[in-house]
Amino acid sequence: MAGTFEVRRRRLATVLAGLAAVTACDDSDTHRPAAPPPAPTLLDRAPVAGAAEVAASPTAAAIRRRGQLIVGGQWDLPLLSERNSITGETEGFDATLGKLLAKYLLGEPAVKIVNATPETKETLLQVGTVDAVIRIYTITPERAEKIAFAGPYLRSGQAIAALVQERSVTRPADLNGKPVVAVAGTTSIDALLREAPRARVETLGTTNECVQALESGRAVAYVHDLTALAGAARLNDRIRIIGEPFTSEPYGIGLPLRDAGFKQFVNDWLGKIVRSGLWAEVWQTTLGTVVTGPPPTPPEIGSVPGS
Repeated sequence: MAGTFEVRRRRLATVLAGLAAVTACDDSDTHRPAAPPPAPTLLDRAPVAGAAEVAASPTAAAIRRRGQLIVGGQWDLPLLSERNSITGETEGFDATLGKLLAKYLLGEPAVKIVNATPETKETLLQVGTVDAVIRIYTITPERAEKIAFAGPYLRSGQAIAALVQERSVTRPADLNGKPVVAVAGTTSIDALLREAPRARVETLGTTNECVQALESGRAVAYVHDLTALAGAARLNDRIRIIGEPFTSEPYGIGLPLRDAGFKQFVNDWLGKIVRSGLWAEVWQTTLGTVVTGPPPTPPEIGSVPGS
């Protein structure tokens, strides 16, 4: 019996030693240094307006009370404002600016996007459906009689896209007598007709329709802003951009007319994100993934007629 008891005692001691070793391992895991927290995102680092800044603009104060910024934008402009089919988020240069403005107003990027076509942007502002339009909106004196513009926040220009195999077009004048498509309600049409007055221009509703017209042979060229064409070319390797932009156009943030307080509020925010480097970061992660070179220098706020 004594021998049996001794064997059992030794076995128990072995089991207890094993349990102690496991516990020691668990303790060491418990005391491992915690993983570092993720780095703050661009939106995490974005500024938030103080109470006095918001109170200076009745419109800004009303948006803060509502808890959501309503932006006229778009869901199908790659690199500018495009809805991600997986996450449901709207991404791109203009879309991110909208989120940054919402963060400044509300403390969080709570944005509702209302689809704004070139033909409806001014109406959406005039009837109060949206608080602002952020959608490659060229500032012109004529438009500034109907709405107000903050900015400009970006400068780009009209350019030409064609199928890769198209070789008869190298400059705008080559479009004389040829079928060309453009998005209805944009400045692209007048810009093209100044350079090629005999171009046979057909206006369509969206960028996608214009690309389809190229692919079907209905048009030999598609004229639009370079930023919009860059997004289309990124998604479709059958399309190339021909030459450099043939105009220089300043983009502004469309706002309701005669609301000087809100315009000043938005311009103050825009100046802050430019000086902090956030504007350049937005460029690098969107348009800068296709347009080569360093981020451009943003235009001076209020530097063009109508702004």
